[in-house]
Amino acid sequence: MWSKALSASAFAATAHAVSVSVASEGGNATSPYAYGFMFEDINNSGDGGVYAELVHNRAFQGDPIFPKNLDYWNSLGGAGLSLQNLSKPLSSALPTSMQVSADNATSDTIGFSNEGFWGFPVVSGWQYNGSFWVYGGLDGNITICLSSYDDKVFAETSVEVSSTSEWTQYNYTFHPSESAPDSNNTLNFTFASSDLKDSVNFNLLSLFPPTYNDRPNGLRIDLMEAIDGLYPSFFRMPGGNNMEGLQSPYWWNWTNTIGPLTQRPGYPGTWEYENTNGLGLIEHLLWAQDLGMEPMLGVWAGLWLDGEVVPEDELQVYVQSALDELEFLMGDASTEWGSYRESLGYGPFEIGFVEIGNEDSLNDGAPTYAAYRFQAFHDAIRDAYPDITIIASYFDVKGSTPPDNAAGDFHQYAAPQLMSSEFGYFDNYTSEHPVVIGEYAVTYYPDGDTTQVGQGNFAPYWQGSVAEAIFLLGAERNSDKIIGSAYAPSFQNLNRWEWIPDLIEFDANPEHTTMSTSWEMIHLLSGTRITENLPMTITDGGFGPAYFVAGRSNDTGSHIAKLAVYNATSEIPFELNFDGISSGATANLTYLTAPMNASNPIGGSVVEKHVDSITAGDDGAFSFQLPPYSVAVLEVGANNAGEGKDYSGQGSRHGWQGCRSFGKGGSHKGSWGKHGHGWSA
Repeated sequence: MWSKALSASAFAATAHAVSVSVASEGGNATSPYAYGFMFEDINNSGDGGVYAELVHNRAFQGDPIFPKNLDYWNSLGGAGLSLQNLSKPLSSALPTSMQVSADNATSDTIGFSNEGFWGFPVVSGWQYNGSFWVYGGLDGNITICLSSYDDKVFAETSVEVSSTSEWTQYNYTFHPSESAPDSNNTLNFTFASSDLKDSVNFNLLSLFPPTYNDRPNGLRIDLMEAIDGLYPSFFRMPGGNNMEGLQSPYWWNWTNTIGPLTQRPGYPGTWEYENTNGLGLIEHLLWAQDLGMEPMLGVWAGLWLDGEVVPEDELQVYVQSALDELEFLMGDASTEWGSYRESLGYGPFEIGFVEIGNEDSLNDGAPTYAAYRFQAFHDAIRDAYPDITIIASYFDVKGSTPPDNAAGDFHQYAAPQLMSSEFGYFDNYTSEHPVVIGEYAVTYYPDGDTTQVGQGNFAPYWQGSVAEAIFLLGAERNSDKIIGSAYAPSFQNLNRWEWIPDLIEFDANPEHTTMSTSWEMIHLLSGTRITENLPMTITDGGFGPAYFVAGRSNDTGSHIAKLAVYNATSEIPFELNFDGISSGATANLTYLTAPMNASNPIGGSVVEKHVDSITAGDDGAFSFQLPPYSVAVLEVGANNAGEGKDYSGQGSRHGWQGCRSFGKGGSHKGSWGKHGHGWSA
C-alpha cells in the first residue's frame, strides 16, 4: 500500500447547468466485474474479524518473529499456567500446549479464562459450538461458561473428561438465555482441583458463534452481510502485503492453510500479529462462493517485504507451488492435489484470474520482477491454464506494459483533490492490457499531507467518498479497459489497527459494526450496473464540478445515468435526454448527501438517502438538480420508457471479452525489463 497527497487546496467551482444527450448506439460493453472486494488479514480483520473464531490465541502459535505466549489467557483460583512442548504434542503443526497445575491453588475450584478478541458477544438465541483438546491427568467435569467481567453467567455447560495418554477432543454447545448488554465478557473453564492428577494440558480451544450459511470453521454473519451489501463481483485474495511475508522464510504458504485445523501451523502476519491460518485457502474460496464473487487469486512471487528476493536459480520451487495450488483448487480426482481436495470433501473450484505477487515494485523489487520473476510464473501458468487471466502486481497505465496481453493491478491512495481530478485518468488507455484497480481509497484529509494514514482514528468521510465516486465513474466510463475496482483495506477492528481509513469498522459487539460513508457510496453505484456504456453529447456545461456516465442495462432494459457533484458552490441543474426515451417516461433518482467532512459514527450513519420520481418533459428530457457533494443514480425502467425504442435484451455493439479471453495472445514475450528496472514499451 502506498499513498499520494496533494498539498494545494482546491477552490470551489462555480455551478453551471449541464445538458446531456445520450445516444442509443455506438457504445461499449462494460466489465461484469466492475465492483469487487479485496481482503487481507490486516487490522485483525481475519483472526478477530470476519473469521468467526472467538477464542484469542487458541493454539499458542508463534515463531521467532512473534514468540509463543499465554497472552489473553488468565489463571482462575490460583491455577498455574505454563507453555509446554511435550514429547507427544497435539500435532507437529501445533506442538505447544498450555499446561495447568494446582501446585499453588488458592481455591478448591481452579481453571483459566480467555479474553477473546477484546471481549465475547453473547446473544440470546444463538447456538455457540465449542471444542478443545486435552492430554493428561484430569478426571471429572469441566464447567465452561460465558460470563461478564462482574461474574454474571449468561451461558454454562459441563463436559466430563477422563485421564488419557492420548490427546482427546471434546465438544460442547451453548444457548444463552439472555443477551449481554455489551461484549465485556470472558470464556471460563473451571474444575475441582482434587480432580487433577499432577497436571493437564490443553490445546486448540475453540468457540464459534453462528456462521454465515452455517459453515463449520466459518465466517461472521454481520460482516459477511456488510460485504454482500456492496454487491461485489470479484474477490481479490488473500491480499495484499500479508501474502508477502516480513522476511525469509515466511510467506502466505497455502499448503499450511488447508486440511484439519490441527495441521495448520500459523504464520507471522505482515501486520504485527500471528495468523492462525484458520481462515485458509478453502475458506477463502467458500467465501467467494457464498457471495457469488469471482476469485482473483494472488500467488506469492518471491519478494519478502524486507527487500530480499528469491534468486532466479531458486525460483522454480515457488513457481511449482503456484501450479500445485491451482491443481489443488481446479484439478479433478485423478490429479495428486485434486485428489487431496476431494478427500477433504470439496469439489473443484473455478479460477479465472491469477495475480502474480502483490505490489512487487516495493522495496526495490521491480528489477527482479521485470527481469525474471513475473515471466517465470506467467509462462508456467499460461502454459498449464491458457484460459486464466494473468495479472501483473503493479502497473503504470501511462507507462510501458507487461508482456503478451497480461493485465495489470493499479493501486491509488490519495488526497480527495487528486482523486477527484482523475475522472479522465484512463481515457487514453487501450484495452490491450486490461487493468484491475485492486486497491484505492482517499487516505488524507483535504488539508494535504498534514493528516494521513495511521494518524488518529481516521474513518472515511463524505468529501473523500465523493472524490472516490468520481474516480470510480471514470473507471466505469472506461469499463471496456478496466476489469473492476476494490476499496482497501476492507475492515478495521476498533480495538486494534495498523491502517486507516477502512471500509467497514467493527468490534466484538455486532451492534458496533459500522458501514462507512464510502461503503454507502459503493452500495449505491454497485447496486445499479450499466452493461453498455453509451456515447454522450454535452451541449451545456461539462465535466467539473459535475461528473457522470450513462448507458443501459441489457439485463433489465433500464437506461441509467450515474452522477457525482464535487466542490460546487450551489445546486447544479441537469437536463438529461436518452435517445429513444419520449415525453411522459418516468425515472427514479436516488442520491446521497452528507455533511462534507463527516464520518459515520459507530453503529450509525450521517448519509441521507433521497429518492425522487421524475417525469420526462415534452422533449423527453429529465430535469433535476443535485446539491454539492452528492452521488446519484438515475434509472429509467424498461416499463417506463414511454413510446421510445425498447432496448431490453439487445446485445452490445462491442462485446466485453470476458475474463477467460484476456491473456490469450501470441507467444511474444518482448524484452520486458530484462536489462532494466521496469516494463519495456
